[in-house]
Amino acid sequence: MAGHSKWANIQHRKNRQDEKRGKVWTRVIREIMAAAREGGGDATANPRLRLAIDKAKAANMPADTIKRNVDKATGSLEGAVYEEIRYEGYGIGGAAIIVDCMTDNRVRTVAEVRHAFSKYGGNLGTDGSVAFQFKHCGQMLFAPGTAEERVLEVALEAGAEDVLTGDDGSLEVLSAPGDFEAVRNALEAAGLKPELGEVTMRAENPIALAGEDAQRMQKLLDVLEDLDDVQEVFHNAELDA
Repeated sequence: MAGHSKWANIQHRKNRQDEKRGKVWTRVIREIMAAAREGGGDATANPRLRLAIDKAKAANMPADTIKRNVDKATGSLEGAVYEEIRYEGYGIGGAAIIVDCMTDNRVRTVAEVRHAFSKYGGNLGTDGSVAFQFKHCGQMLFAPGTAEERVLEVALEAGAEDVLTGDDGSLEVLSAPGDFEAVRNALEAAGLKPELGEVTMRAENPIALAGEDAQRMQKLLDVLEDLDDVQEVFHNAELDA
């Protein structure tokens, strides 16, 4: 159950995302619409929509804005139709990158993503070129000092796949994507609220980058995350800038 510490890197990523709050609503709205279109507008029967609505509430999005976009996606109101596209590529030092996009113009999006990779030292790959280096899973992260035995007991009882202990004492709870809500709810009911909880693409083989390489990699990631059509960027680089 021991595992490499991800605390600093995940906190770093979260903090950088928090700095870009101006884009959060746009991304959450697109996720709500995609989830509602895929699984229907009833959040009680659509786990992906429930998670999207949770993100919207965390971003202080008004309930009527959430409802309006669910209605758009399910055909009750007119709105743009977005499709989901995933791009895979390599960054500095061969680090693997996955870029999840939601767009109403596929040609524009691929041109922007390709340009970002080529200009900032990466290479856009083919479908499947790096995805095998990631695991689609639920991930919950607890700060160093959290009661390990209690987290372990509650998480595994609720259906978690594993609980990893970082070198710094942080705890990482992993679950199947479909079990994420049940595990998180059980932990929170036990008074164990994770610092970060999401369904994500978790890197299986981290690559350590330092100095100039770490700075160049961060620049590439920043440029990709700033693209209007980009929803999420996942990578396996552990940056020590």
